[in-house]
Amino acid sequence: MPVKIRLARHGRKGYAYYHIVVADSRAPRDGRFIERIGSYNPNTNPATIDLNFDKALDWLFKGAQPTDTCRAILSYKGVMMKKHLLEGVKKGAFDEAEAERRFQIWLNEKEAKIQAKIDKLNAEKDSARKATLDQEAKINAERAEALAKKKADLDAELEAKAKEAAAEAAAAEAGEEASVEESTESTESAEETKTSEEEKSE
Repeated sequence: MPVKIRLARHGRKGYAYYHIVVADSRAPRDGRFIERIGSYNPNTNPATIDLNFDKALDWLFKGAQPTDTCRAILSYKGVMMKKHLLEGVKKGAFDEAEAERRFQIWLNEKEAKIQAKIDKLNAEKDSARKATLDQEAKINAERAEALAKKKADLDAELEAKAKEAAAEAAAAEAGEEASVEESTESTESAEETKTSEEEKSE
């Protein structure tokens, strides 16, 4: 029977992840499969791939045909490279030790590229976070400055009102003193007039 290495969809709408399975090509996409050899989650950056390397390689040698997406995944994990090198060993192009050495060189270069991508993503994330924090600090400083200005204006207004009230109170007190003096003067003049009239009458 024709056997394929393909993806079986799982997860909810808008957040799919996949099982990497070996299945009969005539079976439904998410139906019966022969063996599950890994998983693929494209929702992370970089994508998360969990693959049983030896089983995938074994099925390739048994004649299983990967779909385009699975071929890209197997190539990304080095399965296709390993298969190519082992075929070279079978043909006598080089020995198994040389094949392993070449594979390790390829694997180290691949891991370095992946790590460089992860470092770049982390640096971009840190830069974006720093920019966000700087923006928030700027907004907080502007808000604090506006509050300080508003408080200063309010204090100045209260001080002006207090001075105005003090001036009004002083004016009112001065007016009361003037009226008291006027009444005292009028009383004294009335007493003087009464005294002079009494003297005249005598």
